[in-house]
Formats: sequence, structure tokens, C-alpha cells
Amino acid sequence: MQANFATVGNLVDLLTYLAEEISAGFDQWDDRYAKGPSLYFLVVSEVRIDAFADPLGSNRWPVETARILPEEFTAAVEAASEVAFDRDGAVVVAADGTVQEQMVRVRSAPDETTARATYADWMSAKHLSALEVSTRTEVLAAVTLSEEDGRVTVFNDGQYENRRRDELGGRWPAADPAPSIGADHQPAGER
Repeated sequence: MQANFATVGNLVDLLTYLAEEISAGFDQWDDRYAKGPSLYFLVVSEVRIDAFADPLGSNRWPVETARILPEEFTAAVEAASEVAFDRDGAVVVAADGTVQEQMVRVRSAPDETTARATYADWMSAKHLSALEVSTRTEVLAAVTLSEEDGRVTVFNDGQYENRRRDELGGRWPAADPAPSIGADHQPAGER
């Protein structure tokens, strides 16, 4: 069973709304020649992730703009906008909200690890990676923004919950110290 941190639900909510903000701010989703923004966040219980991820070259999160969530949330939207259009890989966020500078490439999980993950036909390589890595005990959640259609998806323990672009912009949840993903999480699938 994955670790349960009091602030993880709020952190995942912040990353979800950050991705939704980037998606909603892009107005060329209907232009088939335009490349949309893309994001991939990993929320981890400890920063040491070398068992399943490798540094991805010079791809970096601009820590000089935003390093700590939620304290620097407005600045994080600016940093995420920069990353979403110009960089590739996953942004690693510690359970305490500290964003790591080095972005990573997540290695494929062993077959037995992914047995409980159910894939959807809309998932690209980034979504498949997020789904697989979410089954690891070190990963508390993953959040993605799809460059194809602006969909924002939260992955946890081999399951996912997503919102298509036309469903974004709902109410922020009431402040709740408990994670929003867990025992009450709906089965995997599209909403």
C-alpha cells in the first residue's frame, strides 16, 4: 500500500489545477498544426528515484522561478508554462511540495508491477508511463496534461481519473488535509 501523507491530496490538487490552468490558457487546441502544452508531474515519497527514473539531459524545472508548492503557486504556473512548451520529461515533486530541478525519464515498469493497471485507448506514451509508475510504492501520484487534447489526468496506484478539456475548470475542493485520491477513488476509466 502506498504511503499516505497529510498534504499529498492538497499537493495533487494544486498540480491538477496548475495543469488545468495551462490547458485552459492555450487557445489553439483545434489547430491540428499547433503543438499543445504537455506536462507530467510525479509526486514522490522520497526524492531518491533512481530505481525507476533517469535524468533527462538538460531538461530542467526553473527552480529560480518556483521551487516550493503551495507557497509559490502563482510563480509555478509561470514555470509550468515554460516547461509545458519547451521541455520533455517528468517533473519530480517531493511530498512536502519541493519541486526538483532535474526532470526525468521514467523507465518501464516490470510486467508484474503493471498487471493491475488498465490502459485506455486514448493514452499516449506519457500517460502509459504515468499509469505504470503510479503503481510503485515510492510514487504517491502522477499528474499529466495531454498535448493532443488538453486532457488532465491524475494517476494513483494503477488507476486514473481524468477530465477532458471541456470538463476543466470545476470548483476547487474544500480545504481537506486528507488525500483526494485513495479509498474513495472511483474505478479507472473515463469520466
